[in-house]
Amino acid sequence: MPWKDWSAERLGVALAVLAALGFSFKAIFVKLAYAAAPVDAVTLLSLRMVFALPAFLWVGFVASRSAPPLTRHDWGMLVALGLLGYYGASILDFIGLQYISAGLERLILFTYPTLTVLIGVLFMGKSLTRREIGSLLLSYAGIGLAFAHDLQVAGEMTAVLVGVAFVFGSSLSYAFYLSGSAPAIQRLGAARFTALAMLVSTLATQLHFVATQPLSALIQPLPIYAYGAAMALFSTVLPVFMQSAAIRRIGSAKAVLIGTLGPILTIFFGWWLLAEPLSAAQLGGAALVLAGVLLVSRR
Repeated sequence: MPWKDWSAERLGVALAVLAALGFSFKAIFVKLAYAAAPVDAVTLLSLRMVFALPAFLWVGFVASRSAPPLTRHDWGMLVALGLLGYYGASILDFIGLQYISAGLERLILFTYPTLTVLIGVLFMGKSLTRREIGSLLLSYAGIGLAFAHDLQVAGEMTAVLVGVAFVFGSSLSYAFYLSGSAPAIQRLGAARFTALAMLVSTLATQLHFVATQPLSALIQPLPIYAYGAAMALFSTVLPVFMQSAAIRRIGSAKAVLIGTLGPILTIFFGWWLLAEPLSAAQLGGAALVLAGVLLVSRR
C-alpha cells in the first residue's frame, strides 16, 4: 500500500483533506433527508449516532484495554466535551439546517477558529493580536454577504435569522469543544478520547430523543435510514478519527488550514446535488470567511 511509505506530514495532510470532504457532506445528507421525508432534527441526529455507535464502542474498548484507568477529572472532561461537541453542536446544527441553505450553514460553522480565538481571550487570559482582529472582521463580513444571498433566495427574514442563530450556536459549542480537546487528546490519545467523547454525545442524544419524541418516530422510510447510515460512516466516524489523527501528525493549525476546503466543497455539492442557487455574493462571502480562517491559522 503506497501510503505506508508516506511521511507523517504527508499522511496527516491527506487525512485532513479526507476529513474536510467527509464533514462538508454532512449538511448535504441532512438536507437530502429533510427533502425525502418529514423527519425532525432530533430523530435524524439520533439515527446518525445509533448507526455510528458500534464503531465508537469498538475503538473505545480497544484503545482503553491497555491504557491506564480514567480519573474523575478525565471523566468530567469527557462528559463536558462530549456534551459540547458532537451532541450540542450537532443538535443546534441540524435544527438550523431546517431554515438555511447548506452553503450558509457551512460558512457560519467555519467561524469556529475565530470563536476559539475569542474564547482564549475571554476565558484563558490571551490577548487579541491585530491579525486576529482582521480575521474576525473578514470572517463576519463574509457571513454577512452569504446571509444576504440566503435572504434574497428565501425571501423570509425570520426563518433565515432563526437558522443563522442555531448554526452560530453550533459553531460556538464546537469552538468550546476544540478549546478543551487539545489537552484531552494529548492526555488520553486521539482514538481513545474521540471514541469516549462520542459515546457521551451518543448517550446525550438518545436521552434527548427519549425525552422529546415517541419511539414510533424511529419508524422512517428507507431513504432516511440510508442517509442516517451514510452520515454516520462518511460524515461522522471516518472524518472524526481522520481529523484527530491529522491533528496528531501535523498540528491543529495546519489541520484547520486544510479544513478551509470544507465550505467550498459544501457550496459546490449544495449547488450540484441540492440545486441550491449560487451567486457572486455567496462566493464572495466564502472567500472572505476562508481568508479570515487562513489569517488566524497562520503561525
